[in-house]
Amino acid sequence: MTENSPMVRRMGVFGGAFDPPHAAHVALAQAAVDQLQLDELRIIPTGQAWHKSRALSAAHHRLAMAQLAFSEVSRAVIDPRETLRAGPTYTVDTLRELKAQWPDAELFLVLGEDQAHALPSWHEWQEIVRLAIICVAERENMSGSKPGFIAPGALESRFRRLYLPAMPISATDIRARISAHMSVVPLVFEPVARYIDRHHLYQTI
Repeated sequence: MTENSPMVRRMGVFGGAFDPPHAAHVALAQAAVDQLQLDELRIIPTGQAWHKSRALSAAHHRLAMAQLAFSEVSRAVIDPRETLRAGPTYTVDTLRELKAQWPDAELFLVLGEDQAHALPSWHEWQEIVRLAIICVAERENMSGSKPGFIAPGALESRFRRLYLPAMPISATDIRARISAHMSVVPLVFEPVARYIDRHHLYQTI
């Protein structure tokens, strides 16, 4: 790169149901911005998720909660594109759209470790790896009961690790707690908890 060359835009992509977005999601988002030195992190609530057996909450609720949850994460932008797309949502289509919109950007796909283990089952997963650097959250695991994610040997250069403290939080557990009329703060941040309560979300599962 010459002195006068434009800097490459480093764009993170963090997708998920965010039903609801919780403290571990936010910690991962901030870790991605900091550790990958991102210019921007696109938070993308999923549309019609092909791999989810349950119906997701309405897109406008998940977008609103994401706006509240990630408001303090520097350089985070809530991107509604998948909720506006008809039919099943595939990550590869989102990456292609972003690459078409910002052809000079370097894309970094942020995944939790469970998602990374499932990556080979994703639609056109090898194209995903071609389009984006795969950044896998590696949480502290003191028990050693579960092996960490190991990138496929031939594709190892397309993977990065993100380091996070252990945060045993799941959206499934949060929804169950809400259904049982239990508090979910600080698992979700106060503004998100208030939104959930105001709109009577997750009252039955």
